[in-house]
Amino acid sequence: MSRAERRAMVSRTHPNFSVVAQCALLKVPRSTVYYRAKPIGDKTLSLMRRIDGIYTKGPFYGARKMVAELRGEGYVVNRKRVRRLRRLMGIEAIYQKPNTSRKHPEHTIYPYLLKGLTIDHANQGWCADISYIPMSKGFVYLVALMDWFSRRVLAWRLSITMETDFCVEALQEAMDRYGKPQIFNTDQAPRLPSPTSLRLAVFRSAWMAKVVAWTTYLSNDFGVV
Repeated sequence: MSRAERRAMVSRTHPNFSVVAQCALLKVPRSTVYYRAKPIGDKTLSLMRRIDGIYTKGPFYGARKMVAELRGEGYVVNRKRVRRLRRLMGIEAIYQKPNTSRKHPEHTIYPYLLKGLTIDHANQGWCADISYIPMSKGFVYLVALMDWFSRRVLAWRLSITMETDFCVEALQEAMDRYGKPQIFNTDQAPRLPSPTSLRLAVFRSAWMAKVVAWTTYLSNDFGVV
């Protein structure tokens, strides 16, 4: 049982045991029972709103960079306070972290079919990628499909969640409008549809090396070679 659960069991109106006795039996510090969190002041709320705005503009900002930005706007803050408020708000800088190239042991590795290949006509090869667009409140996900030869955006979709449906819809729209490509190339991504979820076409797939943010989601039903 966690400390929070034990602390919740303490009753100030217990008929037989005082708060001191209950804390001793449950091994909970009395100070945590008596403590009442203070409401966040207006100045702190204003600062938190500005931190959120800076993070929306630059999600890669760390505490030091954000302190410099705030001081430039006239806020009197230090790194400890900004770091505490960021942690309270659930804000963390987005950056490349270690071991991102480590593949999942059960992930199927498909051959990279574009190496040394000359793309000289439309529908010879398509590619797809996904990104997110920061908004004033949160962000939305964008998936786009492009033809390698013409550089034409064939289809795109927006979504507020990282489900696979909007990726499948974009792919289906592109094939309905332009036919089936010979090669469909994506990075490796767990958010794209799984092999068993797609029965859309019969074409070859390729994966882009050293990228683990995506997964190639086409199975042998698509003629992988």
